[in-house]
Amino acid sequence: MNKDHGLLVERYRPIKLNNYVGNENIKKIINQYLEVNDIQNFILYGPAGTGKTTLAKLIVKNLNCDFKYINASDERGIDTIREKVAGFAAVASFKPLKVVILDEADFLTIQAQASLRNTIEKFSKTTRFILTCNYIERIIDPLQSRCQTLKIIPPSKKDVAKHLAWILNEEKIAYSNDDIKIIVNNCYPDLRRCLNTIQLNTIKEEDELHPEHSITTLKLDKSVLVSSNYMTDILKELIKPKSKSQFNTIRQIIANSGVNDFDELFRYLYDKAEKYLPGKEGMVAYYINEHSYQSNFRIDKEINCMSLINQLINLK
Repeated sequence: MNKDHGLLVERYRPIKLNNYVGNENIKKIINQYLEVNDIQNFILYGPAGTGKTTLAKLIVKNLNCDFKYINASDERGIDTIREKVAGFAAVASFKPLKVVILDEADFLTIQAQASLRNTIEKFSKTTRFILTCNYIERIIDPLQSRCQTLKIIPPSKKDVAKHLAWILNEEKIAYSNDDIKIIVNNCYPDLRRCLNTIQLNTIKEEDELHPEHSITTLKLDKSVLVSSNYMTDILKELIKPKSKSQFNTIRQIIANSGVNDFDELFRYLYDKAEKYLPGKEGMVAYYINEHSYQSNFRIDKEINCMSLINQLINLK
């Protein structure tokens, strides 16, 4: 715990394996490697905010190694691999191991991933690689075959609630269990968003007569909470018989959610196709694939998403 950091997300980012929340089996695997001060090349994948980057940074902090961190969503081209990654791997080190963390590696171009494959092989004696991503299917097979893939599963809602309560107590922030429940239900499984929501909604109440008695309190502004249940609400609407109001109802659900990246929704609608369009799952897959591709070229992704919703409604 870094008490000097202003952000709760960073202040309570674990630096020891036993402080990492959830994924007990993965922790056992990682601990075996840490004991011998060596690791495999890893791909850590799973939903946003569930601890992939935290685990990657925790690993290098507990190894006797030099490491380099690169956010691949900002530096996604082949030049990054050739210059920064290969350059770091080629430089001599006084430590027994070097580690490259490529965060959000699913943003790397295909050419960059192909170049990374060769870099992993070339420097296999001295350098290890940890890739994190939300979508493992966006990592090319030759890279996956050179790494041990570990799926990061979100901790249970109960574990998240207990962790949030512990942090609130550590920070001496007054709260109610109902507030924690609301935060977990709205932000799960994104632990990072849970903590950011707490920080955004924490206020210090001063006692003008007795300033020393000021109280820090969690007071939720429920109007600004973005519900992670919006996908479930959309599914409920799609299951209903076709109606004139259906499109506008779903449009309002999306507008209220505040979401501007719909990859997770596309996958959810694909997985749940049999519930709202039984017997037409093939057409659902076709339309989702088309709009998922088109979203890469659209500035206003909400319009692209609503175009998909309109086509799904018209399939009824």
